[in-house]
Amino acid sequence: MKTLKVSIVTPDGPVYDSNVEMVSTKAQSGELGILPGHIPMVAPLQIGAVRLKNGNNTELVAVSGGFLEVRPEQVTILAQSAEKAESIDIERAKEAKSRAEGRIQSNQPEVDRVRAELALRRAINRINVFEHRF
Repeated sequence: MKTLKVSIVTPDGPVYDSNVEMVSTKAQSGELGILPGHIPMVAPLQIGAVRLKNGNNTELVAVSGGFLEVRPEQVTILAQSAEKAESIDIERAKEAKSRAEGRIQSNQPEVDRVRAELALRRAINRINVFEHRF
């Protein structure tokens, strides 16, 4: 089966670099499934999981927004942050979720609600990716 070269890069460096049969992720415009030979495109990404399928194996990477660039035989994801499922510190993710929920529920005027909601979405995404890694 044909494959795509996939690179996931953050400001801290590369997170993933391999060949896969299919990439699936959430763009701002909706769910995208990318196979070899896909038309070139650039799309902004939502906070979510990138699913990388190769045969019967599917790897997950949690991304916190960024951009996706598709070329016929290559996909590049430039993410603000990204973590492979097996690299996620689940306790730290759960603590971040609790902190964000506490900030949202506090209703204190000094709390930036939008920022707290984004932190909550990132934490939930990391937890979901960790729990669905197998």
